[in-house]
Amino acid sequence: MSYSPSSPILCHSPRVTVIGAGKVGSTLAQRIAEKNLADVVLLDIVEGMPQGLALDLMEARGIELHHRQITGTNSYADTANSDVVVITAGFPRKPGMSRDDLLMMNAKIVVESANRAIAHSPNAIYIVVTNPLDVMTYLAWQATGLPRDRIMGMAGVLDSARFQTFIAMELGVCPTDVNAMVLGSHGDLMVPLPRYSTVNGIPITELMDESRIERLVERTRNGGAEVVALMKTGSAFFAPASSTCVMVESILLNQSRLLPVAAYLEGEYGLKDIFIGVPCHLGARGIERVLELSLTDTESSALHTSAQAIRKTIDKIQDIFSIGVG
Repeated sequence: MSYSPSSPILCHSPRVTVIGAGKVGSTLAQRIAEKNLADVVLLDIVEGMPQGLALDLMEARGIELHHRQITGTNSYADTANSDVVVITAGFPRKPGMSRDDLLMMNAKIVVESANRAIAHSPNAIYIVVTNPLDVMTYLAWQATGLPRDRIMGMAGVLDSARFQTFIAMELGVCPTDVNAMVLGSHGDLMVPLPRYSTVNGIPITELMDESRIERLVERTRNGGAEVVALMKTGSAFFAPASSTCVMVESILLNQSRLLPVAAYLEGEYGLKDIFIGVPCHLGARGIERVLELSLTDTESSALHTSAQAIRKTIDKIQDIFSIGVG
């Protein structure tokens, strides 16, 4: 076998920036590195925290058998030339804090994060995880001026994973045999689709009666709240991190997986100028295609009701928060 010194022998090592080193962000960094998907930059405003987490993760590399670099930083300059940027930074709702207070605080964080990140990684694909998810993704898109294929929100993968879990638990089957689909907003008005949710290709409508399915649908809608009620001092982070990692993996490996994500719609499903959960093919270019499912009148009405709630919140935040388009 011949070797020429001028021949390229190293390919570009993918780089993912995770903004926000809380439990979701740090667990996501761990997932990405330990799956050997990319080098990771973990950024947070708290001095020392991302650096300490990164060092801890680096010290586990030999045990976990990967060679990825994990960098902790407080500077956006260290995030330069990232292939994917994930925004998890933001506040959870605390006692005495109104929803409007939370909305305003997280809007400022997400917009600033997106603007500062894009200055160093203008060609990256952006994934927003901060809640309220659909609204935060819209604000990040509006602030950066990114094309719709390169910015999206993570929610549908998580909601579908919860629906998948509850179906598997109810039927006593292996979760990997279950495929579930949830559209709409990340909240009480999400739209689980039993007709498109299957066990080895068999719709769950053939395996359960309507009352059992509705019970699982309601549990899915309250999936995040159920975890919060049990934990009392925190919220879910393992499943959200795994859900985001699936999206990152599909993009970096150009898998073109069909995943429900919060995407910007331009007429699909009869909706425009809004980010909402719909099935999309994710690949190296980001959102490669939005798949329009055939919905019943009831399903379509529920999706539009979900969209109306998102639009109302967007209008509210824009009334009090001035955002410049990048």
